[in-house]
Amino acid sequence: MSLQLDEIRTLMQDLENSSLREFSLQSEDFSLHLSKNEISQPVVAATTQPETAAQSAVPEKKATEGTADLGTDNSVLVEAPLVGTVYLKPKPDAAPFKEVGDHVQVGEQVAIIEAMKLMTPVKSEVTGVIKEILVEEEDVVDYGHALFRVQPDA
Repeated sequence: MSLQLDEIRTLMQDLENSSLREFSLQSEDFSLHLSKNEISQPVVAATTQPETAAQSAVPEKKATEGTADLGTDNSVLVEAPLVGTVYLKPKPDAAPFKEVGDHVQVGEQVAIIEAMKLMTPVKSEVTGVIKEILVEEEDVVDYGHALFRVQPDA
């Protein structure tokens, strides 16, 4: 089974206009999951069988370590929870959520990712100091893409 891009878009519009929260479709070589819920997964996942196996290995690793991985110097990476466009400021003319050297708390918003006109906040999973911002304003990021490097508080 395979769906064309216009068929997937139609399914997305139908889901958006319905009272359903999620829709999943799977076959031997195809998987599609659409959701209106705020989750830390791609909103649309359409892959072939070999890619699904490669992608499932990454979330298993993250399940044991959490979505914030340790960097090489004990720093923690704050990663994109979904595919989309990253915004480091709440509004185009506002100051950034966080800059290098700023202190961040667990659950504090550090960015926004826009996917299909939905704005999803990106929140820190660690308390510490922002060591590095790894993306630019309006960069397109994939699921799991490192956004910030945070040095945890001792």
